[in-house]
Amino acid sequence: MNIGLAALQPYPFERLNTLLLGAPPDDLRSIPLTIGEPQHPPPVTATQLLSEHSALVGKYPTTNGSATLRGAIARWLERRFALMAVDAERQVLPLNGTREGLFALAQTVVTHGRAGAVISPNPFYQIYEGAALLAGSTPHFVNCDHRHGFTPDFSEVTEDQWRACQLLYICTPGNPAGAVLSTSQLQRLITLAQEHDFIIASDECYSEIYPNESDPPPGLLGAAAAMGVQDYRNCLCFHSLSKRSSLPGLRSGFVAGDSRWIERFRRYRTYHGCAMPLHHQVASEWAWSDESHVVENRARYRDKFNAVLPIISEVMTTPVPEAGFYLWPETHIDDEQFARELWRRTGVSVLPGRYLARDTPQGNPGAGRVRIALVAERELCVEAIERLANSLRQGW
Repeated sequence: MNIGLAALQPYPFERLNTLLLGAPPDDLRSIPLTIGEPQHPPPVTATQLLSEHSALVGKYPTTNGSATLRGAIARWLERRFALMAVDAERQVLPLNGTREGLFALAQTVVTHGRAGAVISPNPFYQIYEGAALLAGSTPHFVNCDHRHGFTPDFSEVTEDQWRACQLLYICTPGNPAGAVLSTSQLQRLITLAQEHDFIIASDECYSEIYPNESDPPPGLLGAAAAMGVQDYRNCLCFHSLSKRSSLPGLRSGFVAGDSRWIERFRRYRTYHGCAMPLHHQVASEWAWSDESHVVENRARYRDKFNAVLPIISEVMTTPVPEAGFYLWPETHIDDEQFARELWRRTGVSVLPGRYLARDTPQGNPGAGRVRIALVAERELCVEAIERLANSLRQGW
């Protein structure tokens, strides 16, 4: 057996189910604000294309994906991040969502058994930790708390730790606080990656949900190009259609960047056996080529934030996210106790922050906070936050 399996911790939602067991709400419709699964209707064009091309399930897809899909992704990257040119053949690889790619990358990059080979933000997407453990390494966590604007405080990482690093996971915009790494912060990491020869895996799956249409979050490849690293050496970015296009079930995304590692990753995934179905590729090509449905999607999230922030801000202290669809408020009591009591009193479920983080010598940066996912339709989100606020006003 892979000994890394024994080190895997229960997934956050497993822990939440155990926490809420036996504490059902009284005569209230439950409203989950826990999992980050977009609930907006999927674009009609995408579902029509899936139906029209369903006969393609009779053919095997290739690991590379179609040339037209890779081309659509490359052109999107150029438009979105003001890149001069992206080589669709050598610098782009379709994935079955970012989750699959972020996990598999560690199996490609990490020397099995090498200590400290993976550095991860804390809190984090649990796939980063699982990928490190099953690649035979133990992740080093860098805390993201209010003292550093909820971005990782990389000043805590020593030179020896950078030298040991083979893979740095970053998430920008971040999960759960929605904090965005600036271009200068990204460029500092690129300089370190080139100095110590590690790979930056930038999880940018929340990058297309932001409040200001004229101010989209920067990305790793754009930061690299702006500093003259036109080959994106040591840089890989991950994007998907789950959040951008409200197509979580399509399982469609991509990795792009350093052609050396794209080729090595392609070789790994050929054996891994995770090529995207052909009819999914057709729908994905359209989704990366069309921006109108994404603008509409952002407007829905913007409307929800505008509706709920004034309500929750009256009873809880919460940072306003720069992007993404989560709130990350402080709790006045233990975060597990808060989540259980809120569920018992209101039927609203939220995720304790400690479930998204790990204990470190500097503490657990998730403790004393909860993650609230504003993924449901506006009316349901407003009802849930009003229940939360009214309950807290009663005092508990």
